[in-house]
Amino acid sequence: MKKILFSCLVVGTFGFAQGYTQDARIQDMQKMAKAMQKIQSGFFYNNPDSVNAGAENLKAAIFKIKLTVKDVKNKDVYKKWLTNNASTTRRTQMKIEEYCDVISERFSDGNKKQALQVYNKIASECIRCHVNPVFTYNK
Repeated sequence: MKKILFSCLVVGTFGFAQGYTQDARIQDMQKMAKAMQKIQSGFFYNNPDSVNAGAENLKAAIFKIKLTVKDVKNKDVYKKWLTNNASTTRRTQMKIEEYCDVISERFSDGNKKQALQVYNKIASECIRCHVNPVFTYNK
């Protein structure tokens, strides 16, 4: 019994030891996309609970995004300066968190057009990274 428990512990430790990978980042991005869809469906169905739940899911998912192992191990100073991944990621996370709070507040207050405008700001923050050739994913 102890051997089985120990082997499970060892396998689990090695599984988590590899760090944050591109695959994990993709999964987190998919969670963010689902949260955005939930907010959008709340707009269409005039459902503040859906908007609030989507905003909370997005806030939870956005802070899981971080530098991948490849980004951290990159030794090229010029490329690190060019991409500036850590500060860009943090700035985007903070803005999106703030926008999520504003969406929930404005939609609950009945200012649906303003909530939609803030939703568009979130989409723009997402697109800013995804259209930048430095940040795009190349496998």
